[in-house]
Amino acid sequence: MSTRSPQESSASAGPSGDGPDTGEGTAIAEPPEQAARARRRQRRRRVLLAVLVFVVLIALGLGGLLWQRQASYNGNIDRLPGTMPTGPRPGPNVVGTENWLLVGSDTRVEAHTTGEGGQLWKPGQQRSDTLMLLHLPAERDKAYVISIPRDSWVPVPGYGTQKINAAFSYGGPPLLIQTVESLTGVRIDHFGAIDFNGFKDMTDALGGVDVHIAETVSDPKNNITWQAGKNHLDGDKALLFVRQRYNLPNGDFDRIKRQQAFLRAVTQKAAEGGTVTNPLKLDRFLSAFTKSISVDESVSAGDLRSLALSMRNVRGSDITFMTVPNKGPAARGRQSVVLLDDAKAKLLYEAVRGAEVAEYVKEHGGANSVGKVS
Repeated sequence: MSTRSPQESSASAGPSGDGPDTGEGTAIAEPPEQAARARRRQRRRRVLLAVLVFVVLIALGLGGLLWQRQASYNGNIDRLPGTMPTGPRPGPNVVGTENWLLVGSDTRVEAHTTGEGGQLWKPGQQRSDTLMLLHLPAERDKAYVISIPRDSWVPVPGYGTQKINAAFSYGGPPLLIQTVESLTGVRIDHFGAIDFNGFKDMTDALGGVDVHIAETVSDPKNNITWQAGKNHLDGDKALLFVRQRYNLPNGDFDRIKRQQAFLRAVTQKAAEGGTVTNPLKLDRFLSAFTKSISVDESVSAGDLRSLALSMRNVRGSDITFMTVPNKGPAARGRQSVVLLDDAKAKLLYEAVRGAEVAEYVKEHGGANSVGKVS
């Protein structure tokens, strides 16, 4: 099935017949240079919409679905059965909006989490290293990525108060979604997960990305020192960069900002002409990404295409990164946890439910600056 837009079709389709019609009333064909520029602009728009965040974690795969290899890219993406929880759930979101729960871990979701005897999720075998709520407004002109600290001390249905990433270990996506919905009152429409090892292949496919570090900091666990200023990351360094947690001034909070800074850098690099105009590099990038993600079984290729098209005008500057309001680290028994600021967080959750996140940011702030990180 052709994926050309009406504009492309009308630009490339000539009058009927074997040759050009030069009679009166016939439209003059575009000069070759102008047509080529138009095609490049359309390709850039397609890839740019593919570089939203988990939007990079999700939408990059979506953009690939618009290309000639859509079947291959779509086939790379795992669909997870039984992802959504059963029982009482929050009511529908504002018409047109969409909320995705996105997780990142050191193994692709389906791998290393399948237990024996029909158990899909083996207790204690995997926890989520990154947890993000992606909110898409109905207009699809912006995207909001809200990180939830993995050590957030919250009620986990059936398990008492626990770190939120324990929910993923105890019951996989359904329990994690149930936990987040109970915490926020926000209905989750879709689930997506990415294997952090996919970051390595994606980064190398782009020829590396640049991040900016505020002050020189070392990672004694991995024997690497990050110099103040611009740091160029290949795939291996990208993994070290997003995984480091210890010896950072603000621990896991700096780790969250590093992950967001990395996603921002990937977005910028993927949108550059060198990637857009190089079919081999673009194919390698999209293949690496789609091989590293899993989504709930209700997400079809058509859904992804529709979402990608609806977000075709979104730019990197239209993505706002945030962290759920919190009171910082605390101790619960022998555990180091993060206490959420329930009163402030409630305002953010209400903004998501009411599709008023832009107004929330204007009034309360909360956007993370990720141009330079620890």
